[in-house]
Amino acid sequence: MKLKLNILAASLLFLLSGCERQIYTPALYHQDIAYQPKPASFDSLKTANYISGGINYYLDQTWSDLLVSTQFNFSRAHVFNNFNLSYGAFGVVGDYDKGGNDSSPTDFSGRFFGAVGGRASANLFTSYERMDFRYLGIEMAYSHEFGSFAAFRHFLNSQPGYQADTRTELFTVGLSSEIIFHNQNNINIQHGIRFFLGGTLGPNPVGDNSAYSSSSLTPQFFHDIFPKVSYFINAKHFFGVGEFGSGIFLRAGYKF
Repeated sequence: MKLKLNILAASLLFLLSGCERQIYTPALYHQDIAYQPKPASFDSLKTANYISGGINYYLDQTWSDLLVSTQFNFSRAHVFNNFNLSYGAFGVVGDYDKGGNDSSPTDFSGRFFGAVGGRASANLFTSYERMDFRYLGIEMAYSHEFGSFAAFRHFLNSQPGYQADTRTELFTVGLSSEIIFHNQNNINIQHGIRFFLGGTLGPNPVGDNSAYSSSSLTPQFFHDIFPKVSYFINAKHFFGVGEFGSGIFLRAGYKF
């Protein structure tokens, strides 16, 4: 009887250890899309440049490790008759901090990552008094990652018990809808709320892995498709953006 209990306990430990397989995704996975400001139909400037910087706090896809990054953005945008367009470039530097306790080879206090890339955004809109309803938008982002965390994922992919997405280039695309309006008594005070839903194109090496779905608190649907809500405020030449999805991204900037 005692022997049977020992065998059963060992089997359970084996099964549980199999469910704790470690999953690692690219540093900017589901974080490469960001709000791009554009002139509204009621703006006097029909073409504008936007420069901003900010900080992003977010969790990895298994909701166990914290990533912190700072980001610099530059974009140029235009408003036409019922159509907006924006395009620009960005740079990111950050740190991947391993949460909890883990044994070699993933026992580390942090791994540096950096990225450079470009974004584009376009939308159709309809104007209603002091509001633009941007009802159909498309968002795109390309990024190239570098740094020790990218090299670390390549190393982990060869280790038993770990699976890593070794991609360093991501291309993300999705649809958006936005409402932007100005204060009743001041056209230079503007607010916008944007909703985004999209995903990263190309094969996902860990997306279909059973351990990924069992170890993540994120529903299976959101392993590939992710939502994001953005709030935009503009006061003449200054603006701020708050974005909320799997993390919190806050930034401030200048319009000229």
